[in-house]
Amino acid sequence: MKINRFMIAAPKSGSGKTMITCALLQLLKDNGKNVSSYKCGPDYIDPMFHKKVLGVPSKNLDTFFTDEKTTVQLFLDERADGDFAVLEGVMGLYDGLGGIYEQGSSYHLAKVTQTPIILVVDAKGMGKSVLALIAGFLQYDTQHLIKGVLLNRMSKGYYDIIKPLIEKKLSVKVVGYFPEQKDIGLSSRYLGLVMPDELSDIKKQLNETADRLKKTIDMDLLKDIAAEADEIGDSENADVYNEKSIGNCDQNEFSQNKAINTVNIAVAMDEAFCFYYEDNLRLLEKCGSKLQYFSPLHDTELPDNCDALLLGGGYPELYAKELSENISMRKSIKTAFEAGLPTVAECGGFMYLHTYIHNQNCVFDMAGVLDGWCHFKGKLVRFGYIELEEKNSNFLPSDEKIRAHEFHYYDSTDNGTDCIATKPATGRKYDCVISRDNYWLGFPHIYYPSNPHFAENFVKKAQEYERNKNGKLL
Repeated sequence: MKINRFMIAAPKSGSGKTMITCALLQLLKDNGKNVSSYKCGPDYIDPMFHKKVLGVPSKNLDTFFTDEKTTVQLFLDERADGDFAVLEGVMGLYDGLGGIYEQGSSYHLAKVTQTPIILVVDAKGMGKSVLALIAGFLQYDTQHLIKGVLLNRMSKGYYDIIKPLIEKKLSVKVVGYFPEQKDIGLSSRYLGLVMPDELSDIKKQLNETADRLKKTIDMDLLKDIAAEADEIGDSENADVYNEKSIGNCDQNEFSQNKAINTVNIAVAMDEAFCFYYEDNLRLLEKCGSKLQYFSPLHDTELPDNCDALLLGGGYPELYAKELSENISMRKSIKTAFEAGLPTVAECGGFMYLHTYIHNQNCVFDMAGVLDGWCHFKGKLVRFGYIELEEKNSNFLPSDEKIRAHEFHYYDSTDNGTDCIATKPATGRKYDCVISRDNYWLGFPHIYYPSNPHFAENFVKKAQEYERNKNGKLL
């Protein structure tokens, strides 16, 4: 499959990758390209900004979560010859697992997908030293994937001086520059950027950024670099969810589930709960479910006829007062859970199920499904990649693991002891997650394609609940 593509990467976080990526997505869209976007690594917020530009979901790709073949298949899923793809990197270009391994890095993803790299360098406060920085990154580029450099926060006057020097000394194209923007920018908080829907003028900001960037970069050169990307993958195997790609799942049962969406999964989706991997949701659909989106903030009860509940991550602590005041929804969720509704809750969703959240010297009642409470620790409690294995098989087959990521500043009085988490870089282990009967509750954000059995078993539990609810024979 021929997909024109490039990756926006940088030497470090805070270099302007997301703003530049969104501006380029807008320019390519304005140019009539059928453009799609991807985010490297376990990030929920940057893809929200991509979606604001394109109007369609952005997907995550991560070479720790999935092996190289599956990563390529996920990249190709729903793509067609002639499409245009922009990948946004994570952290520094070579920063992977544990900060020192290639796996999980932007560079590894670029290698796996054979994607040309545009290196965004924050050049503010730098002179000729920028050449040494770029030279170092080129030296580490064993696959010669860095095809262009974009100089961020640089004046036109100095750009005209340094551009020819970079191209002469380093033999790499400089695709343009972007002056420092004092009136536009994306704010951050402890989990990353502030979410786009919290910014009243986000569309205006993104459009303004694109208009300004258009004047200072060579779009034709960027498109030429993207067009030089090699063909990738096999179009016959582009769907990672087809019968050949589901691993050890029962093929006949999976095919039957895929053909008939027999169960409804209620998915919390609003300002407080919005951290979902797009491929997680798609895999639930492929396994035979229909997703019913609802708001724990604004709705009064769960959707009618739901057969399972998915509470994703987000910022429940920012909306604790509103969540607490929605008493009818809290009661609806607790009643359904106690009646056996299959439930998966991650991070923010896990917090919401507690008796209360202690936030800024205030106590806010939550759903009351779990005894205990959550409280702010003032620092990262858990951070980084993990592999999870259940002590007693429930959502996962025996001796199988699923990969996940943690990033939270709140802690619980009961994090659970039903799974063993292993840090892949160090081998350190600890207990977490409450996984019993038909529920999985805990802080880790899990990535279903790393073990599709999780999604399959969640849907199976929903199907069994639906059959029992309606008095059908098992």
